[in-house]
Amino acid sequence: MDLRQFLMCLSLCTAFALSKPTEKKDRVHHEPQLSDKVHNDAQSFDYDHDAFLGAEEAKTFDQLTPEESKERLGKIVSKIDGDKDGFVTVDELKDWIKFAQKRWIYEDVERQWKGHDLNEDGLVSWEEYKNATYGYVLDDPDPDDGFNYKQMMVRDERRFKMADKDGDLIATKEEFTAFLHPEEYDYMKDIVVQETMEDIDKNADGFIDLEEYIGDMYSHDGNADEPEWVKTEREQFVEFRDKNRDGKMDKEETKDWILPSDYDHAEAEARHLVYESDQDKDGKLTKEEIVDKYDLFVGSQATDFGEALVRHDEF
Repeated sequence: MDLRQFLMCLSLCTAFALSKPTEKKDRVHHEPQLSDKVHNDAQSFDYDHDAFLGAEEAKTFDQLTPEESKERLGKIVSKIDGDKDGFVTVDELKDWIKFAQKRWIYEDVERQWKGHDLNEDGLVSWEEYKNATYGYVLDDPDPDDGFNYKQMMVRDERRFKMADKDGDLIATKEEFTAFLHPEEYDYMKDIVVQETMEDIDKNADGFIDLEEYIGDMYSHDGNADEPEWVKTEREQFVEFRDKNRDGKMDKEETKDWILPSDYDHAEAEARHLVYESDQDKDGKLTKEEIVDKYDLFVGSQATDFGEALVRHDEF
């Protein structure tokens, strides 16, 4: 399937989804929960295992002896200690937890990296990305299927330039990750807001009014009666989204809506793990302190840390 066919299919699927009267589009970027298990250390450390390893990795912990768990945990601690000073801080532990929870993002980047680093120099230039993604369009600048490829390409180029911190139009893997997943990076938040507003702001006045807000997530499709959740969203817009009560959302109001300042679950869990393991109460952990509390971090269950460690090294 070439780009044009894929986009046509995507457009039809999107149109179908939006036509469903009970289908709600959620543009809000929330930090994911670390685990769906109850966080009650008096009962079990299952929540902590999910948080520290990621739920999918934690599922494989079921056969190691305590000795094997301690050995493998020691290896992962060496990776968490980013500055190699012999201590794991709250920030280092928080970074590891965030990595463990969002491993799918890095796996997605790795897949796309291989398809866009055409000269295999360990970098992806805008020209490489453009040719790999829009090569067919560049050969046929006036496709007859109704898609505005040029507009899509301009939008991608704008985001690529925003992700490219040094402005050389060549992305490192970190910059490429920011390009593909801008909601994960503070310096990319403005582009996330801008793109969202462009999608919803049908009259192109630079604001999102109530009907545009509702129209983005619900299509009447001939139905006179709105579902209750739509009525609730109207109330949410008036009471909470439109903070200055001028009948529309500006850039800052839109940012507050789609990028809320969520409770930082990763930081809270990192502080919890440090508090529970910090024997000398100096605010940081040695490898010995962590391994001594191995049951809190990983338990005596089986896993192969090797793959996780290799993926972590790649980033």
